[in-house]
Amino acid sequence: MTDSRTYDATQWGRPKFCPECKAQGTRKNKSNQQMETEKVVPEAEELPKTIVRRVVKDKLHNCSPDTDISVHKDALLAFCESARIFIHYLSATANDICKESKRQTINAEDVLKAIEEIDFTEFVDPLRDSLDEFRQKNAGKRAGTSKSKEEKKKQKVEEVAKERPFVLDTELRL
Repeated sequence: MTDSRTYDATQWGRPKFCPECKAQGTRKNKSNQQMETEKVVPEAEELPKTIVRRVVKDKLHNCSPDTDISVHKDALLAFCESARIFIHYLSATANDICKESKRQTINAEDVLKAIEEIDFTEFVDPLRDSLDEFRQKNAGKRAGTSKSKEEKKKQKVEEVAKERPFVLDTELRL
């Protein structure tokens, strides 16, 4: 299944930087004073380099566990940029799927369908399993927190009853 849609960086709202002329999206090159086009990614859209480095090093270590691999700064930037572009492409595709369903909120199923649509079907089953595991883990946490909230409320009522029994008694009669 091929995707007939094409996406470019300006579609995702990537602003262009230009101190002299913002409308053209260019920057003067000081070495030859010619104008060249340069795209600048806002800091909010950048992925954390330390996390990207950690993931890349972990995956490379899994490929060859007996060697210590370092990642060059340019390679790290390439990984960051490619991951950012992939995330934008995936979210745009998931957004299209969500709009086709006449909804405004992207859910996990939209993302999984988008992954299938952009031809990464081999990742769908492991991601679905991981999502189910995550949901089960969080369901246990939610149940535990709601029980602890109920217990705290009961303890508060008991404390108030011990301190001022007449207040609780009058509230119960009303």
